[in-house]
Amino acid sequence: MRKVRVLIPGLLLALLSNQAIATPSTTAEQQMKLFKIIGGAIAPKSVLASNTGLVSAQNMMYRHTVTLYDATTAKLIATIKDSVRLSDFGFTSYQGIYQGAPVEGAFSPDGKYLYYTNYSMYGAGYNGNEDDKCSPASKYPTSFLSRVNLATKRIDAMYAVGSVPKVVRVTPDNKYLLVANWCSYNVTIISVESGKTVATVKIGPYPRGMAISSDSKYAYVAEMGGLKLHRINLVTLKQSLLTVGLNPRAIVLSPDGKRIYITLSESGTLRSWNIESGKIEKSAKVGDTPRSLDISSDGSALFVVNYVSNTMMKVRSADLKIMETVKVCERPIGVTFDASTQRTWVACYSGVIQVFDNL
Repeated sequence: MRKVRVLIPGLLLALLSNQAIATPSTTAEQQMKLFKIIGGAIAPKSVLASNTGLVSAQNMMYRHTVTLYDATTAKLIATIKDSVRLSDFGFTSYQGIYQGAPVEGAFSPDGKYLYYTNYSMYGAGYNGNEDDKCSPASKYPTSFLSRVNLATKRIDAMYAVGSVPKVVRVTPDNKYLLVANWCSYNVTIISVESGKTVATVKIGPYPRGMAISSDSKYAYVAEMGGLKLHRINLVTLKQSLLTVGLNPRAIVLSPDGKRIYITLSESGTLRSWNIESGKIEKSAKVGDTPRSLDISSDGSALFVVNYVSNTMMKVRSADLKIMETVKVCERPIGVTFDASTQRTWVACYSGVIQVFDNL
């Protein structure tokens, strides 16, 4: 009798032989799956993971709030209003109640605080007409950085910064706060210990994205109105310039500190820059008008949101290959990767946050 050979599919063969089925080894190889959609009274300009159990959304002047969520359940923990009496924080020339406009945030390394920038203030002396087409000659009023005590969920400190501040970062050693002032064309450096400005560093048109090296020695600032990244030595305050392409917006450092990843908003491009060689390694087209950018905790995947395309892309960091494109909520503008849950959060200006598992 002739023997018949039966080909068993790989998955069934693994089951029959009690062999473990291989699972993706890196975040880049995993697939994204929608976990939850968050709505409510929000208009998120950005989202930010603390990587220790919290995610914040900064809701601009449209809601005058910051909302805090539990990273595991994605449930709302607190809604923090941006209203303050500036005179209570030592700014005695400001009388009455002022509202802010939360843009972007940064958690302190010790997990005690959330800092967020206010696009403008609303109250006596402010006309609320600030916009993105500006320069120091526009003479827009200076604004403030707010600090939220995460134990009390209340604003407990305010810091004077420049006009239309956008991005804030805290050095990993918890020594300095850095604020990129869009209309002042500079970066404010504030001492965490004293709460005072220790330096103001000139950048050029529209400073925005920032990243700080893990040893707290260098800050990288994107000059979105030009072609450059500014590398600032935080000890000497001396700068060196890196030409990376037109309109650099968002930047992140690889976990090993060897590369910078950059979105170029106008051209819809993502680039990787090798810090040691000082050269662009890879460049890839992504979606229409890429905005924010984040990187997975293992460094294998980048997450890019494309504002006009209404998409989020997972990109392999090693070669900038697009691994996955997901249609998301309208006008995606913020993205963050949470190391504690391995989830990706997307903020949409349309008033929605979407949370994705990486499986």
